[in-house]
Amino acid sequence: MIKGVDRFLDHLTMYRLVLYYLMALLAAAIALSFAKLVPHDPLALAFSPVLTLAACWVTNRVFELVFEVPANQESVYITALILALILDPVAVTDLKGIGAVVFACVWAVSSKFIFAVGRKHLFNPAALGVALSALLLDRPATWWVGGNAWLLPFVLVGGILVVRKLRRLDLVATFMIVALLTVLATTEPLRYGDALKETLTSSPLFFFAFVMLTEPLTSPTARWPRIAFAAIVGFLFAPNVHIGSFYLTPELALLVANLFAYAVGPRGRFVLTLERIERSAADSYDFIFSSPRRLAFQSGQYLEWTLGLDRPDNRGNRRYFTIASAPTEQAVRLGVKFYPRSSAFKRELISMKPGRRIHAAQLAGNFTLPAKRETKIAFLAGGIGITPFRSMLQYLLDHDERRPIVVLYGTEGQQDIAYRDVLGAARRKLGIRTIHAVARGAERGQYPGYIDERLIRLAIPDYLERTFYISGPQAMVKVLRRKLRAMGVRNSRIKVDYFPGFA
Repeated sequence: MIKGVDRFLDHLTMYRLVLYYLMALLAAAIALSFAKLVPHDPLALAFSPVLTLAACWVTNRVFELVFEVPANQESVYITALILALILDPVAVTDLKGIGAVVFACVWAVSSKFIFAVGRKHLFNPAALGVALSALLLDRPATWWVGGNAWLLPFVLVGGILVVRKLRRLDLVATFMIVALLTVLATTEPLRYGDALKETLTSSPLFFFAFVMLTEPLTSPTARWPRIAFAAIVGFLFAPNVHIGSFYLTPELALLVANLFAYAVGPRGRFVLTLERIERSAADSYDFIFSSPRRLAFQSGQYLEWTLGLDRPDNRGNRRYFTIASAPTEQAVRLGVKFYPRSSAFKRELISMKPGRRIHAAQLAGNFTLPAKRETKIAFLAGGIGITPFRSMLQYLLDHDERRPIVVLYGTEGQQDIAYRDVLGAARRKLGIRTIHAVARGAERGQYPGYIDERLIRLAIPDYLERTFYISGPQAMVKVLRRKLRAMGVRNSRIKVDYFPGFA
């Protein structure tokens, strides 16, 4: 069953999964309202998302034209549906309520453009929208979706899928543990049972954790800053925490922590200009970009890349790709594999001409070289999964730095082997050998077939002493990870190339 869930998640982007989740919650709420199990009028529940979607879309369109930057339409829809789920539903005749909802929508979307330092979002959009609505219009968020016991199963099931997709269990678990401990610490012992019951069943704890807390643009990407961020939000989330007579709301707790996330996170968004396109292998191309300022990153890290699409498909206009260039190189290199039925994003990417710009942000990832140079390493790459290793090897070449590394590179055929120049230079200058596993048409000195247990044992006799880095198609990564564990390699010695929203 878990494998089936993983296959389902693999075919959805992060944004698409969250969008479907929110839509399902609204549909469930409307259905339950007819049975009086959700205390809101069905017409108001149906009208509110239409209103928030229209207000958010119009606002985003205006700012998109003014600032001339591409926007992810799915993120606009997500913000709109979040607002519909946490603000009180309004009737068509409630003009004052409609005005308050539109006000929150306008501020939520505009915050992505106005409150952006170095083109990086400062605050969670939905949280800022409802906070300003409460402060200036006295129309606070009721978080009604989180306080209904009938909706709780829908919140939990969809939320667990979101956390599994994002691999943010550490973030969500830390937040919930700290929030519950703070609730107990600020409650009289005789009321522990009631306090826990209310927090778990009648508060926005779960919806807030699954949807608001995990928002990637305003939360840290590195592990320990992410855990600290979750702890801050968890402490401030508890209803009894206050400053004098001022009590914080969930959205205010998140906004305070957003400032911390900005302080510890990578700075800003980059606008990169295409210089040229190079073919690296069959159906694989490298896009070489120039940047007005040098990118400070580590080999193996990734960026979120955004293109303006006139007609985006169901996978949106954003993608996460590992940086193929080394930090020592002037240009920024992006390596991409193209398939017969490529997405709208990839079709737009391959049609780019020199001088065209692309936006990149959210520099992150811990798929990086170990600090200790003597650590024995094995790189296991499949297809275009060689890109992070190209970055690492080029970095070592530029620094003339020798490390005990062995590369196993699996491809379907000879024409699929990319970066032969870098792999060859690493062998000649640094003694880093590459063993090619070629499924069809293997030549002398190459391994016929895919990377498997036999090849690992033959090529890396000291495999139990090595740290394995695996990058490639998700199916390959999962299989090799299981094989290594079965061979006795400790889980702590296996690192996989992962980034949120991979699809």
